[in-house]
Amino acid sequence: MRFQNKQYVRWGDLDAFGHVNNATYLIYAQEARFAWSKMIEMVVARAEVDFIAPIYTGDIYIDVEIWVNKIGNSSFGLTYEIKNGQELLARIKTVQVTVSLETKKSRPINDAERDFLTKYLEEEK
Repeated sequence: MRFQNKQYVRWGDLDAFGHVNNATYLIYAQEARFAWSKMIEMVVARAEVDFIAPIYTGDIYIDVEIWVNKIGNSSFGLTYEIKNGQELLARIKTVQVTVSLETKKSRPINDAERDFLTKYLEEEK
């Protein structure tokens, strides 16, 4: 299963070259990830973006799909596809580490979190 989310492209997201600035794609992913799960206390340990096609206009909604690509002991991987209709704009991969808000250190994924993550798991080959 994949989580579906819409993100609004603001006119202010466009840079001097007339397209959405590269750093903004990670903001779209972050906002979609927050909508996907507020239950998991996590930090992003790694992010990589493949830019496929530019976004040249603001005042539109784009689609963000999220799924889990790997579940470890205290970390998990997410894949995101950012699309405008059927057009793939970017593919993002992040690694999240579960943390304790009290100690600010990594901790194992608990059973409830693992059950939640497993619903979205599409392991990559």
